[in-house]
Amino acid sequence: MAEMRKNIIKEKLLNGQRTLTLMGVANPDQVDQLGPLDFDGIWLEAEHGPVDFADISDITRACDLWGKTSITRVHQNEPGVIYRTLDRGSQGICVPHINSAEEARRVVDAAKFAPIGNRGLSTSRQGYGVDNYHQESNDKSLIIVLIEDIIAVQNLDEILEVDEIDVFFVAPNDLAATMGYIGKSDHKDVQDTIENTLKRIVSSGRTAGTLTTMSALDKFIDIGVNCICVNIGPFINDGVISAAKKVYSK
Repeated sequence: MAEMRKNIIKEKLLNGQRTLTLMGVANPDQVDQLGPLDFDGIWLEAEHGPVDFADISDITRACDLWGKTSITRVHQNEPGVIYRTLDRGSQGICVPHINSAEEARRVVDAAKFAPIGNRGLSTSRQGYGVDNYHQESNDKSLIIVLIEDIIAVQNLDEILEVDEIDVFFVAPNDLAATMGYIGKSDHKDVQDTIENTLKRIVSSGRTAGTLTTMSALDKFIDIGVNCICVNIGPFINDGVISAAKKVYSK
C-alpha cells in the first residue's frame, strides 16, 4: 500500500520547530522554480487570489514533488469548501475570520473525519492507495485559523481552548481595519495588539503564526512565533526597483 505523504510543517510544529511558508505563489511552475530552495510550505490563495478548486490538484502535486507542505486559505468557513479543498489534495487549510470558539469548532468539524469531526467520507488525491486513509488524514492534516478581527482578540482565550487546531495565525491588515486603522497595519496600536496577541498564544502553549516582512522577522522569532509566512512579492518588487534605478540612472 502507498504511504500518505509527510506534512513537513505539521511535524516540525509538533516538535516545537520554526517553519517558513511562502505566499504569492499562484501556479505549479512557480512551485517548481522555488522548489529547490530551503523553506517548508507553499500558501495557496483561494480567498483573495486566483486559486480555485480546479487548480489545487496540480499546485499541490508540485508541492509534493519538492517536499513542500501545501496550505490553502479558503474563502469562507463552510464545510463543503473546507473538505473539498482537502479532497483536492491540500495538506492544510487556513480559514479566515474566526472570531469565537464556536466558529473554530466548525472548522475542526469540517476538516476532520469521525470520530473527531464530520468531514464527508471520501478520499483525497493525498489518499489514493493509502490504507486507513481517514485516520491518517486526521493525524496529518494541518488546520490554521486566522485571528484577524479585534473581536477575535477579545475572545482569544476561548478560541485557544479548541482542540485539533494547529496554528492560531494573527493577520495584520484586517485586524488594523477592525481597529479603525484601515490601511495602517504599521500603526503602533495595531503592532502592539499583534505582538500582545502572539505572546498570549505562545504563553498558552499553542502555536502562533503570522505574516511578516524581513525587517520584522527577528522580532517575531524572539516572541516565539513558529509558523512564519513571507510574501515573495516584495522580494520581486525590490529586485525590479533596484535594477530599474541602475538602468535608468546611467
